[in-house]
Formats: sequence, C-alpha cells, structure tokens
Amino acid sequence: MSKRCQCFLVILLLVVLSAGVVVYAMRDNKVTIDQYTRLDREAKIHPDYFGTVIPPNIAPLNFMVLEEGKRYYVKVYSKQGKPIEVFSRTAKIMFPSRSWRKLLNKNRGQELYFDVFVQKQDSQWRLFSRTSNKIAHEDIDGFLVYRKMEPIYTRLNGLMGIYQRNLANFDETVILDSSFDKVDCLNCHTFCKKHPDKMLLGVRRYYAGYAPATLLIDDGKVYKIGSKFGYSSWHPSGRLAVYSINKLPMHFHLHSARDEVRDTTDVSSALAYYLVDAGVIKTSPQFSKKERLETWPAWSGDGRYLYFCSAETWWSGWDVQNFTSPSEKYDQIKYDLVRISYDLDNDKWGELETVLSAQDTGLSIAMPHISPDGRWLLFCMCDYGYFSPWQKSSDLYMIDLKEAEQTGKYEYRRLEINSDQSEAWQSWSSNSRWIVFSSKRHYGVFTKLCITYVDTSGKVYKPVLLPQKDPEFYNSCLLTYNTPELTTWPVKNVKGELAQAYRGPDTIEVDLPITMATPKPGEPPGQQSPWGQRE
Repeated sequence: MSKRCQCFLVILLLVVLSAGVVVYAMRDNKVTIDQYTRLDREAKIHPDYFGTVIPPNIAPLNFMVLEEGKRYYVKVYSKQGKPIEVFSRTAKIMFPSRSWRKLLNKNRGQELYFDVFVQKQDSQWRLFSRTSNKIAHEDIDGFLVYRKMEPIYTRLNGLMGIYQRNLANFDETVILDSSFDKVDCLNCHTFCKKHPDKMLLGVRRYYAGYAPATLLIDDGKVYKIGSKFGYSSWHPSGRLAVYSINKLPMHFHLHSARDEVRDTTDVSSALAYYLVDAGVIKTSPQFSKKERLETWPAWSGDGRYLYFCSAETWWSGWDVQNFTSPSEKYDQIKYDLVRISYDLDNDKWGELETVLSAQDTGLSIAMPHISPDGRWLLFCMCDYGYFSPWQKSSDLYMIDLKEAEQTGKYEYRRLEINSDQSEAWQSWSSNSRWIVFSSKRHYGVFTKLCITYVDTSGKVYKPVLLPQKDPEFYNSCLLTYNTPELTTWPVKNVKGELAQAYRGPDTIEVDLPITMATPKPGEPPGQQSPWGQRE
C-alpha cells in the first residue's frame, strides 16, 4: 500500500472516531449501527405499507422514506428466516424479490417487522418506532387483470388497454390494447370463477367497417360474438353469462366545484343473457322492464340467484334513440339492489325480490359482488345514479348473507377502509379473503388499485396500494387503473390472437331479443330449447 493511501485511511479513521456518536460498517451488504437515537414515532413512508395484513405471495412492498437524511437503512425480519437488510444513499428502499418471497413464505400468519434508520446531515442515526404487517395465511390469486387508460373523456389516439399483472413480481403484460386496430374502447372483461380460459371482453371500433363486438375465450379458443355486451357476470357453471344493455350519454358539470366534472345517466337499460353452447341471447320480462333501469348483474356463488341494480325511470314520452340526458332530474335517480332466482337445468327465472331499497338507504346502489363462498355481498353506494367511480360520495358497503338467511334482514355496514374520495370497481379473490378495488384516495383524478384483506368474520384491513418495482412510479404515472379482476393463472390468448379474431370474418351472429329496454313481441330466440349447441 502506498504512503498516500495509508495517510488517507488514517485521516478517515480520525474523522470517524472524532464524531464519537455513530459507527457503522458495511460488509457483504450488511450494516451495523452501534449508536443511534430512538424516536417515539413511526417513519413516514410512501406508499403507506405499514400496519395492515399482506398476502404471503405479494411482490416486495418497495417504498420511499419521507424523512430527510443522507443515508437510509431498513431491516425487515420475522420469526423465522434470514432478515432482509437494505442500505441506501437515497430515500428509495427496494427489497430483493427472492429474499422477500422466502421470508414471507416461511412466516405465514406471523408479523413482518420493519426497522427504519435514517442518518441526518449531522451524521447521527435515528431509529424510528418499529412497525409491522401481519402476513396472512391465505394467498391472493396470482394474477390481476385491469384496464389502464388516460383519465379523459375522449381517447382519440390515446392509450387504453387490458393488462395483466403477476402479483408475485412486477411483470405486466398486454392482453389487448388500443394499438391493435386503434379500437375506441376495451372494457367489461369478466371471467368465470376466476379462470382465464373462460373470458368475455367488449371491443368497440366505429370506423373502417368494424361493428362493436364481444370476444369470447372458451376453453382456449377465441370467438367473436356479433353484439357488444355491457357489464357482465358469468354463471358459475360457465354455461351462460348475464350482461347489461345500456344507453349512457355523458354530460358535464361546467360550472361546478366538483373534482370530477364528467357525469353520465343511464337513460335506458335492461339485462340479457348469452347461452354459450346455443350461441343465442335471451332475456326475461323480470329484468327487461320498460319502466325500469336494470344494470350491474352479479351471480351468487352457487348460481341460484342473480343480483342486480334497478331504478325507476323519472321521465316519460321520450325518444330513447335521440335522448341525451335527463339533466333536470339526473340526481334524483337512485338504484335498488334486487335479486331473482334461477333454475339452471330448466333455464327458468323466478320472482324478483328487493334486497336493499334506495328509499331505505337514501343512497343509490351499484356494483354488487358476492364472495365466491357465498358469505359476503360487497357493493357501492353513492348519492345518485349508477356510475359510482365518478362520484366522490361512492363508498364500499357489505352485507353478511349468512346472517341475512337466519334473520331475514339484510343489514349493511359501511366499511372502515373508505376514504373521502371515490371507491369502486371492487372484486373478490377466489378464496374470498381478498378484495381488489379502485380508489382516488392517493392521486385524486388518477384512480389506482388497492388490495385489502377480509378475515372470516368480515373485518377488513387497511388497503395496500398495488406495489410497483419503483416506489416513485405513481408520482409520474398519468394513467388511471380500473375494472380489476383476479385470476388464478394468466390469460394465454392475448394480443395478435384476440385482434385477429376481432378483425376476422367469423362471427357468432345473435339476434337481440329486445330493443333498448322494450321487449320485442313474441318469444325470444331459443325459447323452445334452452340448451342448444353452437354450430
């Protein structure tokens, strides 16, 4: 070693010893801090990932430490396994995926602890109060499918797509996006029992000769149905799917202090259902009434009941094809939650019954979803109308259906996880232990996805923002995320295969048995034979 190097090391050692307060060393990426000051508060981080329940198979919860400092050290540990230690010269804390996965998997049901150290400009280290998350026993479904788009009402040449994310890491892949044939809209994707081999996806493109259609993935094959399905729900058997038919003109609150100036009113709607094997569309007078607006269908876990939202029309004598919006009465429309029984073997519908009345709640009900185990009914309520994502008043509510069967009363409760911003687009995991929903709590107009745990008693826990590899990702992401759907494995029919099916000439031609909300005279097609075969 040269004399110059020796001199430099001596000077460095004198500087460290003269500080007399902190000595830390890095060896094999490990940090030892001998002296520090304890602070009686938790460190501020973003996203806020502390104090909740997390899936044992979730990607690393990387975060930013929102405390001023020049060096940062975070130690993550639990009852078993090797701790994870991250030393950073920036406030960005990123955990190694393999170590994170091992630590969580070994400690299901245990607490995951976080020790956060920050070295200030005076070279002194501060240790913040220890924080923790509980690692759940139950996994969340491995993949999340969602729509990602620009948060504006016109999307000419804008980005819109259906994407899938591997929740165990940060891999995101395209299922279909607007770069394929410059489609106007992709939406209403839904899966049967969380299985991606049976899927519906709505596609709209109003130029170059392409009509709106619905893409059906059935046992690995892609079909194009010659009709655009609205909000859809698969029967658990996979033999049919119910969907809404809506006329939804948009209007604007131009002289308003609202955060969201867009608004929409469902001026005409009904429900219909598609029989997969027969390749026909049918409806029932029970949910296609001219004097009612019917939307947001959702099957019970056992397929015995179809739940949906229904409202009385507040106008009459109008031409539905040229009608724009009942602007003078838009905020008086409130939806009830109803259900109807269904006999699958005979394709027969029962009588309607009211589950929850808007007259009793004083609010409008939207987006019902029943947990796969049949226990919990999750839904939104907002001040008026059917489209809760654009309303700041939209909150999540829950009904215990098991308790309702015993008491005969549908008692609802507002969930503790709501914020002062819109919550909507909720979806269950296949094991009924996790909910994914959209929220504007973090970034206002930019809707993002949150994950929350539901225990066996129905208690919900602090939501976790969908983690990203770069914890600063959302600060510059000017896209909105919505319509999340969990799946047990990835969608395999993607991109070119879906686009080719949409462009191709092969179409399952269907005859819609209703014109808007008015049933056609006579029997709907396929009435004499409820279960035919696709030709």
